[in-house]
Amino acid sequence: MHEYDKSSKWLIQHHGAAILRLAGITGVVEWRPLQAEVVQARSLPDGLIAATLAREPAPRLFVLELATYPEPRVADQAVRDAAFVYLDRGELPEVVVVVLSPKGRFRVPREFELRSALGRTSWHVRWHVVELWTIPAESLLTAPEVGAVPWALLGRVEGPPEPFFRRCRERIDREAAPEEREGLLAVSQVLARLRYDDEGLFRLLGGEQTMLELPFLDKLREKWTREAAHDVLVRTIVNILATRFKTRAKSLEAELARIDEVKRLEALQTLAVTCESLKDFRAGLRAQSAKAEKS
Repeated sequence: MHEYDKSSKWLIQHHGAAILRLAGITGVVEWRPLQAEVVQARSLPDGLIAATLAREPAPRLFVLELATYPEPRVADQAVRDAAFVYLDRGELPEVVVVVLSPKGRFRVPREFELRSALGRTSWHVRWHVVELWTIPAESLLTAPEVGAVPWALLGRVEGPPEPFFRRCRERIDREAAPEEREGLLAVSQVLARLRYDDEGLFRLLGGEQTMLELPFLDKLREKWTREAAHDVLVRTIVNILATRFKTRAKSLEAELARIDEVKRLEALQTLAVTCESLKDFRAGLRAQSAKAEKS
């Protein structure tokens, strides 16, 4: 995932309990967002919150990782999230990955096992994945927290969307705190645009004017633009290699997708054009990865 961007974490900071509900975690008595300042700033979790559940004496730590689409790098980030928070706080957090929209056939794995080179050490990590499009939208719209309403727009809607959008708008108008109403409407629009392409629907949530009045949404759009650019770079590298060295290049896509830094991918794009063989490209990729780990 990309670097932590405070502007794009509005829902986590304001409505963390509603996100926990997506994962089936209920009975939250109180919660608060925590500053996710852990070991390596370039790979911070999207959100870290402490939530006290009913009949439990102490709060638990929850990492919230939001992914626009299911991609191989999301699993890598989930492992990093668990490790970083454990190293920083001495407590293994509950990791919740929320995937906003489907893309192709790939699904985010629910677990991963790491093994040392000699096989004497292993680490098995599991986390909870929420695929929003599989959740009945009605259950999110009627959840106790009004902060669940934006997520409802990415849920499984039965019937035409317009009546559902109207109900979402009505609930936000009726129940949102005055200082958060415009924010909820604007974020609802941003999320809805991942699924729908109908300006009439977006006008039901306030239209463009609502979005223009909230500067933090510019940063949210910037994040998604960076994610799209990252995906294009990865696909371009794979296509170049596949054209030059046939279909074996496809096996590199998952490894390339885990690289966050655009400069590294741009350098690999150049290497894909100039290398003499797929073996040479793999060697260059390994050398680059080793250098990145040392830095």
